[in-house]
Formats: sequence, C-alpha cells, structure tokens
Amino acid sequence: WDEELASTDPLVFTDSRPYTERLAEAKSSTGRNEAVVTGRATLGGHSLAVIAGEFGFMGGSMGVATGERITRAFERALSESLPVVGLTCSGGARMQEGSLGFVQMVKTAAAAQRLRAAGLAYVVYMLHPTTGGVFASWASLGQLTLAEPRALLGFYGPRAAQMVSGGQLPEGVQSAENLRAHGLIDDIFEPQDMREHIGKFLVVASGERGTSSVPEPDEPLPEPEPGDAWESIGHTRSPLRPGALSLLEACGSDFTLLGGDGQGGDDAACVAVLGRICGLPCVVVAQERSASMMRARMTPAGYRKARRAIALAGELRLPLVTIVDTPTAELSAPAEQQGLSGELARCLADLSAAPSPTLCVLLGEGGGGGALALLPCDRVVAARHAWLAPVSPEGASAIIHRTTERASELASSQRLSSWDLHRFGIVDVVVPEDPGADSHPDIFLRRLGGVIGTELRALLELDGTARLKARRARYRAIGTLGTR
Repeated sequence: WDEELASTDPLVFTDSRPYTERLAEAKSSTGRNEAVVTGRATLGGHSLAVIAGEFGFMGGSMGVATGERITRAFERALSESLPVVGLTCSGGARMQEGSLGFVQMVKTAAAAQRLRAAGLAYVVYMLHPTTGGVFASWASLGQLTLAEPRALLGFYGPRAAQMVSGGQLPEGVQSAENLRAHGLIDDIFEPQDMREHIGKFLVVASGERGTSSVPEPDEPLPEPEPGDAWESIGHTRSPLRPGALSLLEACGSDFTLLGGDGQGGDDAACVAVLGRICGLPCVVVAQERSASMMRARMTPAGYRKARRAIALAGELRLPLVTIVDTPTAELSAPAEQQGLSGELARCLADLSAAPSPTLCVLLGEGGGGGALALLPCDRVVAARHAWLAPVSPEGASAIIHRTTERASELASSQRLSSWDLHRFGIVDVVVPEDPGADSHPDIFLRRLGGVIGTELRALLELDGTARLKARRARYRAIGTLGTR
C-alpha cells in the first residue's frame, strides 16, 4: 500500500552530505523508497494488514512519509476490519527531518489505539533492533508483544544512551530476554515461527469457534447438600488436587500466554491466556496453585496482569473466565509498597464493569481479598469443596480467639463452604466431587469443564446490556435481605 508516499527533504537538511543523497543511496541499496512497507497479507486463509520496518533504509527511522504510511495502514485496516501485524525494526525518529519526523510518534500511536478501540487485534513482533521513537509509539501498543531472540529493544540505542547520559547501560538491560523477564514481552521466538504463534492468536482473537472434546452435562446438577466445612478445606489444600493449568489442559486448546503485566512485572502465580475453552474463544486469568510450594499467592504484578487480561477480553469482545484458587494474596513488605490493596480494588472495579460475558470458577481455596478480586462475574461456578472467606479459618480463629486451635469451629460458623455460598446467592452452580478431585482428577476436570462450557454458551446468548445490568444488581443485592 501507499508506495507513492516517499521521503522528501522538508528541512533542506545537510550534514556531511545532503539528505537527498542519503535518501538516494538508501533507495539504491534496499530497492525500497521508504523505511516501512505496508499492505495486505493472508495467514491461514485469514486476511490481515502488515506494517513491516526496513532497517536498511536509513536505519528504519521514522520520517514524515514513514509515519504517514503507518498511519494510513492502521486506518485502512480499521475501515476494512482487518487485524494488524507490526514487524518493527528501527533506529527511531529520523534526525534529518527534525521535529516533523519526531511528531509522527503522535499520529501512529493514536492510529494504533483507534484500531484497538474498535475491537480489532494488533500483534507486534519486534526484530533486532527496535529503538527510539518507533519503540516508544506504535511498536509498544500491541495487545500481544513478541520479539526476536537477542533483539536490542530500548528507548535509546546504546550509542545515543552513552552520549546523552555520559555512561553505558548495564549489559543486557535492553535485550528482549531481559524485557521478557520483566513482563514487557509476552514471548520470544525465531522469525520462522511467527506463522504458528501469530496465526493462533489472530484466529482465536477473531472469535472463531473450535470443537470441544468435553461433553456437557446431560442434566442439571443437583442442589448441593451441606457437609463438613473443615473437611472441605482440607481437600482444597491437598497436593494431589488439580490446579488451574490442569483444568485448562483438560478442556482448553490454542492458548497464547500473556507474559506479564506490561508495566515491568510478572507473577508466576497468575496465569493469563487467550485461547479456547470447550471450543469457545475466551480470555482466562487464573491463580495457579502449583506456581510454588506455598500455593498461589499473587503479588501486585499478578493483579496488574489480571487487569490486563480483563481489558483484553473487553477489547476483543471475548468472554472472560477467572479461576480462583488462593489461600490469600502475597503478604510482604514489597507487596504493600507496590500497592497491593490498590490493585485488588482496581481488579474488583474492572471486573465488575467488564463489558464481556464473565464466568468465575471457584476451584479451591478462596482466601481473602486475593480471591475476591477475581470473583465478581456474571456467573460463578464452584467445586464442591471450594470455599470463600475474608481470611482463612486459622486466621479468623487467631483474630477472634487469639489462637488457631479453633479453626475447624470457625470454618463451620463462618458459612464459607460451597453449599452456603450457593444458598447466599454468591455461587450459582456447585459441581460435585464424587469421586473426589484429589483422588480422581481426570473425572472431576471433565465434569467441571462440561459445566464451564454450558455456562459460557448460555452467557453468549444474553443481551450485553441486560447481562451487565443483571451483574450489577446481583452484587448490589447480596446480603441486603439478611441470611439465616
């Protein structure tokens, strides 16, 4: 597209040579007339728009014509409802076009944002190097950010950083691998693997349904019978009990992992993916109990990652599934200093207002605000032995009786078990664990997966405005009529 748009010399710029000579040389050496190529492509039979940087042309730098091509590509993709793949490779803004080239960052970033606001997918694959004004504008605005191994990625290139700051950055700080470790890159793989990874993401993001190997229940599940609350809690703490990843493996496919919070942090206790559950495209955010021997205790970065997943589901108009299984959120000085309570509050607010159909799966432990942050969905499905409480029974016993020895008594009196949560209207469906999840995980996971599929299909049939209104009314009413 837009091959007629090519760099001129808006400033009549000369350094050691006229800018026009440098442009002619770049054109001769690359066979291109600009630092970016845009157009339409197909991947797996699906059309998409591509914006590809050409480093050989003036270091892939962004001048006026470069920015115009990029912006027009986003605009055309928007008008034709095409997802966009950005292949970035750039030294940043073009020095020979001064502020005119520099300000191209504004319109390219705005164009990327308009595409995302319209619900279209945008994936960025960063090649070596991607720096400067490109990295700080349209290249950093993808819903999914990928990179070439060992790619140099940074706001300043090494030479510019040294000249501006007077010192060198630490070795490897601008590597793709380091940014991945800090939650800024979702995945790293060789360019020849792009077709598989990007294709899988785009097909699921488009809402295309697949097949499910998990059967739905033949009949409605029975009303839950009361049981022993303390015994139930013991089941949720069993090392043999399957966690969120086991559930996803049993009933899901085509997953793309979100590699961090996008703000400099990651948390292995929080798993966020885009994929299919029972053949239905969705976004999943889960607390993974096997993330550590101490079970899943999410940090502020984990809840920021969860909020990123909630926002992605809303952008792509996909249902959101949350999986709750945590004894509590991370309790530490760093967690407090990094704003744990604020992140929990923002999770509650974001999830309560999420425009997508939302389904919570209360899989096991449900301790404190760390669990509640992922609860307020349109529908809540609970495993038989799952529970939800403001603090663990041991914690409640310590607060009330100054000892943890009365934990079993508190487990019963606080009415935290699935059958009471169902009676209170906090849980909609309780999935039996007979045989038990810790003794027969495969049977349990297939049963739970079938219920999840049924619930998701029912949610997708509802009018969005009415569904959101019902969600608000549901949580507004809980507890207002009293309980017995």
